Amino acid sequence: MAKHGKKYLEVAKLINAETFYEPAEAIELVKKTARAKFDETVEVAVRLGVDPRKQDQAVRGVVVLPHGTGKTKRVLVFAKGEKAKEAEAAGADFVGDLDMINKIQQGWFDFDVCVATPDMMSEVGKLGRILGGKGLMPNPKAGTVTFDVTKAVQEIKAGKIEYRLDKAGQIHAPIGKVSFDAEKLAENFKALIDALNRAKPAAAKGVYLKNVAVASTMGPSARINAANLR
Repeated sequence: MAKHGKKYLEVAKLINAETFYEPAEAIELVKKTARAKFDETVEVAVRLGVDPRKQDQAVRGVVVLPHGTGKTKRVLVFAKGEKAKEAEAAGADFVGDLDMINKIQQGWFDFDVCVATPDMMSEVGKLGRILGGKGLMPNPKAGTVTFDVTKAVQEIKAGKIEYRLDKAGQIHAPIGKVSFDAEKLAENFKALIDALNRAKPAAAKGVYLKNVAVASTMGPSARINAANLR
């Protein structure tokens, strides 16, 4: 088990590990127990009642958090012609086609999200191993393969996040920073949970939202009463 310092153990006493809190109360506790010198990210962990080994029970999607994540993402758009101009006008940080592909092949990764127009995917596909390994490959399910580059870029800049089921049947996603007002964090939390409920696979049986917890980057987690979120 990981060893924690005195400061962590002291603030951890504020959270009862046996208690299931309501979202607003859990978020307040997370803000109180965040003691790092940097603005910690508030993260939600959800264990779903699905089998991650079965394709028909995969859970993946995107949601635009109403108050963003507190981090401005650097967006790279693979596009040419008018679509490249649209991407630039929408606020993309980097726009290009073969020039950007060559740059990445040479080891450049100064971006956080990739968007590509469908006509560019035959070329972008050559970066599959490079981008896929870093979770940066454009994907239609994430809304990052589209001709509507304006909408894609604006949503990412506004706070769109992608959630994806891991091998353990869990979803991990950020909902903001500890410096956010508790009300804003609560609204972001609700947006994420609503999105997960909408994404429930038809093949999923039994309890869908099994366990839900919220924590800051360096702080203890607070368990949330999942029964009221279903």
